[in-house]
Formats: sequence, C-alpha cells, structure tokens
Amino acid sequence: MQQALSLLDLNQLIRSTLDEHLHPSYWVVAEIGEFKQVAQGHAYLDLVEKKGSQIAAKIRANIWQYTYRVIAGRFSAVTGQNLKAGMKILAQVNVTFHEVYGISLNIKDIDPNYTLGERARIRQEVIERLTREGLMDLNKRFPLPLVPQKIAIISSASAAGYGDFMDQLLKNRQGYQIHAQLFQATLQGADAAATIIRALDQIDLLSGKESFDAVVLIRGGGSQLDLDCFDDYGLAATIAKYPLPVITGIGHERDETIVDLVAHTRLKTPTATAEFILSGFRDFEEQLNTALKTLERATSQKLLMEDRRLRDMLTTIKTLADFSIQRQKENLNYKTNQLKSLSSNLLKMDLVKINNLEMGIRRSWKSRVDSEDRKLENLERDLQKLDPNTFLAKGYTRSEVNGIPINKTEVQIGDTLVTFAKNISLKSIIQNIETNGNTKL
Repeated sequence: MQQALSLLDLNQLIRSTLDEHLHPSYWVVAEIGEFKQVAQGHAYLDLVEKKGSQIAAKIRANIWQYTYRVIAGRFSAVTGQNLKAGMKILAQVNVTFHEVYGISLNIKDIDPNYTLGERARIRQEVIERLTREGLMDLNKRFPLPLVPQKIAIISSASAAGYGDFMDQLLKNRQGYQIHAQLFQATLQGADAAATIIRALDQIDLLSGKESFDAVVLIRGGGSQLDLDCFDDYGLAATIAKYPLPVITGIGHERDETIVDLVAHTRLKTPTATAEFILSGFRDFEEQLNTALKTLERATSQKLLMEDRRLRDMLTTIKTLADFSIQRQKENLNYKTNQLKSLSSNLLKMDLVKINNLEMGIRRSWKSRVDSEDRKLENLERDLQKLDPNTFLAKGYTRSEVNGIPINKTEVQIGDTLVTFAKNISLKSIIQNIETNGNTKL
C-alpha cells in the first residue's frame, strides 16, 4: 500500500511539480468572465473558455497593482476601451499554486492588438450577418420629414450632451416649435443595449397616441471608450427594423459604430444632431420663401400676360363688333330695300288680284242676281196663278165656315157659310148637306 500524504504535503508536491515542469510563462487566449478592481489597485478576474453557451474551462487570475496600471493604460490607448467582462484577450500568464488558495494565473501582460483584432472580427461578423439579413439599409428607406416636429429622444436626462441638444433645439433663434419627448436609457456599459431596446419599445407602444416623426439616439456624455454596446447585434437589428427613421448622435468622431451604420442618419455629436434637425426647418423655410417668391413672380407675369391678352381681346372684340355692326347695317339696308321692292310688287299683285276678284265677284253676283230675279218673276207668276183673287176673277168662288175652308172642317146644318166671289161675299145658312148623292137634313 502506497504511503499516505497529508493534504499539505500533496499541495506542496503539486506546487513543486508545476514549478519543475511548466514554463515560466504562457500566452493564453481566454474570455474575461468576471472582472473586479479593488481599492488597492489590484484586478481580480475569472478567465473562461466557452463551447457554445457552455463553459468548458475556468480559472482564477489576478493582475497586481503596478502591472495592472501599465497594462490597463496601454490597452485603453490602443483599443479605445477598458478591460471588462465579456472581452476576449491574449494574456501572458504564469501558473501559480498556493497550498491554501489553489491554482491561479498571474497575468504579466495583455496584447491589446489581439483584442482589437478580435473586436474587429466580431464587429465584421455582425456587419456580415446584418448584410445577409438585408438590414444594413432597411431603416434608411423610411422617409425622414424635412421638418420633423415630433421627436422621440433616447438619452439620459442628467447627461451634458442631452442638455446641450435640448438647448440648441428648443432655444433656436428662428423660434421653430419642436415637440421633443425623452425616453431614459443607459448609453454605456453592459446594460446599455438592453435599456436602449426597452426605450425603443416604449416609443413603439406610444405610436398610437403620439405620432413621432423620428427617433434621436444621443449619447449623454461620459467616456468615449465604452462604445461596444453600439456594436451589439440585437440593438443594431432592432434599430434597422424600427418603423421610424433613427438619427444617431453618439458623440464620437473617430469611430463609426454598427448602430451608426444601420441608422437612417449618423451625426457626430448631440449638438450636430440638433443642428441637423434645425437645418431641415431652415431649408423648408427657404424653400417656402423661394416658392412664394417664384409664385409672386409667376403671378405677376401671369397677370401682365392676362392683362395684355385681355386688352388685345377687347381690341379684337371691338374691331369685330364694329365690323359685324357695319355688315349688319348693310345687310339690314339691303333687306329693307328688298322688302320695300318685294312689298311694292306684292301690293301691286294683290291689287290686281283684288281687282280681278272684285270683277269676278261682280260678274258672279250679277249673274246670280239675274238668275234670282228670273226665279222671283217665275215665282211671282206662279203665285199670281195661285192667288184666290185670280180664281175669283175667273168666276170661281171660295167658301168658308167659321173662317175655315169647308174642305178642311166638318160642316153642320145651321152653320153660316161665307162664299167669296169677285168683289163680293155672300153669307148663307146651311139647311141641308148632300154627300155623294145622299141628303142630310
């Protein structure tokens, strides 16, 4: 049976074995899992290696005060950012083992160029993914009003950059009225991307009540080193697909973040962003003034042209009217003369017709009168023949009873019979009546 060791003996054996067999230092690629700087100036880290979302390896590490001051200063100068959790580094380490605290790594140096290249690689991967998904220019397709009067601002109310932006925007010399509403967010650090996305969601929820023209993302002051949140895929994709044009004024001039690339419009600073918005108002006012002047000139020219055209038209109308009146006068005179001539001829013809008609009527009536005269003479002769006196003159008599001819009344014995003869009348009393050979007494 192997001789048993105490725990201290085992740990000392491990330490001596590591010291004998390991190199004095190694260059190790790892991700900073946790990072903490203490008051004494030392930095304590957890270095991890991941396979997908799982941690495949993990070890404690430290950077002593003097070394950290040198490493951190050079790292910030080269990469433009501070060491922090989630960052992938290439570190020169030596392995140490302590009987009480166990194994750890002492970081001697960090190559900032590796981190810079790794950051560029990750940034490029995000850009390529956004490009494949067709998101790089998507937000640029939304029309940005020339005069954005309602603006949603994502920033921090306590930041100097936000204050500068609002002063320049709302206190403009021209007195343009702009409605600006702040949506609070953190614009640096690990939570920045998530808080910006939440602010965008809040703006979207208010879209039914507030009809914003654009979203302005301005970095409210702070260090220019913490820009990683603006290279985040989730934030960049959200801005790219956002239904309103997004304007960025993150406040850095040297670097262009992925959020700047996918945004509708990128400005360098908050004040430059305010100036950009105001320039739209000034451009619109200038266009409006130009349009008004153009309209005034066009109106004046049109009025002059119409005045000339109206004068020409009046002259033409007067000339045509005079000509037409003259022609009508001539035509009227001609018609009058024609009418006079025609009337004279018609009168003559009518007089001839009347004379002829009168002669015809005279002849017709004379012939008719003559005919009627002959008829009257004949009737007169016939009447004379029928006149009782004519018969009486020839010796005939006429008898009446009670003024009625005896052939038209019933005669009774005792009736008075009056007999008319030429120049005399005889009265007789009927004593008997004989009819067809019979005697009535």
